[in-house]
Amino acid sequence: MKVKVQADSGKMDVNQAKQEHLLALKVMRLTKPTLFTNMPVTCEDRDLPGDLFGHLMKEDPSTIKGAEMIMLGEMLTLPQNFGNIFLGETFSSYISVHNDSTQVVKDVLVKADLQTSSQRLNLSASNSSVSDLNPECCIDDVIHHEVKEIGTHILVCAVSYTTQTGEKLYFRKFFKFQVLKPLDVKTKFYNAETDEVFLEAQIQNITTSPMFMEKVSLEPSVMYNVTELNTVSTGEEGASTFGKMSYLQPMDTRQYLYCLKPKPEFAEKAGVIKGVTVIGKLDIVWKTNLGERGRLQTSQLQRMAPGYGDVRLSLELIPDTVNLEEPFDITCKITNCSERTMDLVLEMCNTNSIHWCGISGRQLGKLNPSSSLYVTLKLLASVQGLQSISGLRLMDTFLKRTYEYDDIAQVCVVCSHMNPEI
Repeated sequence: MKVKVQADSGKMDVNQAKQEHLLALKVMRLTKPTLFTNMPVTCEDRDLPGDLFGHLMKEDPSTIKGAEMIMLGEMLTLPQNFGNIFLGETFSSYISVHNDSTQVVKDVLVKADLQTSSQRLNLSASNSSVSDLNPECCIDDVIHHEVKEIGTHILVCAVSYTTQTGEKLYFRKFFKFQVLKPLDVKTKFYNAETDEVFLEAQIQNITTSPMFMEKVSLEPSVMYNVTELNTVSTGEEGASTFGKMSYLQPMDTRQYLYCLKPKPEFAEKAGVIKGVTVIGKLDIVWKTNLGERGRLQTSQLQRMAPGYGDVRLSLELIPDTVNLEEPFDITCKITNCSERTMDLVLEMCNTNSIHWCGISGRQLGKLNPSSSLYVTLKLLASVQGLQSISGLRLMDTFLKRTYEYDDIAQVCVVCSHMNPEI
């Protein structure tokens, strides 16, 4: 579809406005048209108008034949105003300098700069001047810029030229417009029992028109591999949880979920990372109206690494379901998160429903900083239902300090013998 033009007004410097110039500057924003909308008016046949409204709608050239009741027509409407510009979209403008005089103008130079709150950008396609501009001739230029800042933008168009008498003249115009935020993005982090991190991204369309969400992806940092959890496996290919037509209506919110897992070279250090860590950034691509594309990239997302104290204990292997009064094994991972060497002793305390099988006071030996060791333990459940594993104690013999671990995990205890009379 061809791009249509929409005129915009500009302001000229006060001193320049007092002087008559030989050249005229016109700036127009390039934007696409919109589909014509028509409000259908209907009534029942027994009402006073009868079928008059129906005949009028069928004769209306703006309606779709056979579907006159649909508000959206098949005709295009040229833009009537400057319109909204959103962050991530491409701003395009047509600049024309016309010689309104009866004399030849020399050394015509047209410059277009975009002034934002933080920088000034040169958008001119060429910085060379035109040697001669004959009467009734013009210089045309089209500029494009991907908007990356919100707030006030000023397009500064400057024209300099030389008259036949050798006088050098100069004038410029200012075109101010606002750049709005199209999406509201909120993120939440969830830490799993392992070193995995789950990221929930809530994306809300805060514009006045629907969006087609072409892509929403997470670019992880060098420490993580990412798995997208926004599809449902159906055979060989996965179907999107949002359906085939991924439209986001105005003010609607959609949640995207991602799982980040440390890479093998960082997995051993993941348990001892402290402070703020970089997760990655979101890359969002959408289309609006008649196919205008927009793109946003968030800044690097950061999370506060969870604190595990001096010693971290996590479960690497545990069954989901165990039989009543039958021993089962679990594998624990113990990580030294401190900056000193520890000499650890493992103690086990029974609960009413979970009993440890083994000798309490087991020597685990010395554990260097940022190092880990794996311990396999045997347990026995005496009560049915969902039971919590508790009662592990780690004592550092160097500092005589004890670390208690309760509610480490839960297992479902079932009876292995079924009574045939029940």
